[in-house]
Amino acid sequence: MIKRILTGVAGVGIVAGMGFLWYAWWPAIPKIAPVQPGQFSAEKIERGRIVAAESYCVECHTRQDNGGGPTLAGDYKMETPFGDIFSSNITPDPETGIGNWSEPAFRRALQYGVSRDGSHLLPAFVYDHFTKMSDEDISDLYAWIMTRPAVHMTRRPNGFPLSISPRITLASWKLMFFTPGRYKPDPNHNAEWNRGAYLAEGAAHCGACHTPRNLAGAEKLPGQEYDGGVVDGWIAPPLNQNNPTPVVWTEDELYQYLRNGVAPLHGPAGGPMSPVAHDFLATVPESDVHAIAYYFADKAHAAERVSGDKAALEHAMADSKKDLVGFSTDPDARLYQGACGACHYNAAPAPVLGRPELALNNALWLKEPTNLYLVMLRGLTAKEGQSGVAMPSFYNALSDKDMARIAAYLRRTRTTLPPWTDLEKKAADARKLVEPPVNSSH
Repeated sequence: MIKRILTGVAGVGIVAGMGFLWYAWWPAIPKIAPVQPGQFSAEKIERGRIVAAESYCVECHTRQDNGGGPTLAGDYKMETPFGDIFSSNITPDPETGIGNWSEPAFRRALQYGVSRDGSHLLPAFVYDHFTKMSDEDISDLYAWIMTRPAVHMTRRPNGFPLSISPRITLASWKLMFFTPGRYKPDPNHNAEWNRGAYLAEGAAHCGACHTPRNLAGAEKLPGQEYDGGVVDGWIAPPLNQNNPTPVVWTEDELYQYLRNGVAPLHGPAGGPMSPVAHDFLATVPESDVHAIAYYFADKAHAAERVSGDKAALEHAMADSKKDLVGFSTDPDARLYQGACGACHYNAAPAPVLGRPELALNNALWLKEPTNLYLVMLRGLTAKEGQSGVAMPSFYNALSDKDMARIAAYLRRTRTTLPPWTDLEKKAADARKLVEPPVNSSH
């Protein structure tokens, strides 16, 4: 009897193993001759440009460090807990890019995370979002990419360790965390909501940065969708009702932020969000940006939560005067006033655009002071945040202890939250993430 049971278990194991191998194996798709740009209409290429802008293709497939690199030629460095990953060359170069990929091969990569040669792609390429894109959008995107200049350039090797076999390891990851399928409109919502959901969950892959990840690097779904994450060392704040700022991110605030790079009440876009607004969403139809804002305002239940905004705004404007009151007695207030107060002071009834009110900014209300420190260390150029308005870097002007004092002062005078801990150590950690200015002696 025991022998029969063991034999049965072994048989089930063999069948399951064969089934998994079948799941893991994908055939190669034959190479094609280089595509002739003239085969695509101007209208199709323009639609593809919009899809590319809404997908941020250029941002993730263009090297940013070491002086930068050619557009779409890859080698963009992504630091992960598993090692550094470098993006692929997606120009139409037939040797180092995807110039010999057919449209079906391109579509399979986006919708199933499988390369032309049949190998599984690393989930750093967010096919778990791109799988929701329509065939038409992918076809238009293919046309745009195949009409870009071909660049012959190879990327640096990935530092991502794969045990046993890349095919087996990545197929196992997909089996646990990846569900392919096109976006299906929700009949309980209107067309604008569904357009925003299609973009946010698909091409724009907002959850890739704004949803926390588990130990395997997958988004924590369901249950923590848009609860906030970490990207390039920055904290990507929650996009749902768990966003901690005292004034709600309304549809209009979200639209202004995504389209112009600055929200009147919440302040400018810095770090990885700056190019999203200025380089990409500023170049697409306004209706699409409105749709994304409409979708996230609904996800955050903004309309039901705005009743407290007037009181919160009045309180923030009163808090903005606290440094002046304590200037002669509080040494931390004096430090803040000397370094920051001239540009961040606001008077009632509302903040001046270009003079961010820190009492309303995400940076002071997050669980860690990371974003506050990174802005202090990096500053903001005139191309980031609000166009034409710059903030200098305080990398050399403020020590880690100085930054810790300012962070502690702002947290206790501008928020109702518990104090941050280990502030000086966290300032030193943040400094390691920032490239020193050219004239820095550090």
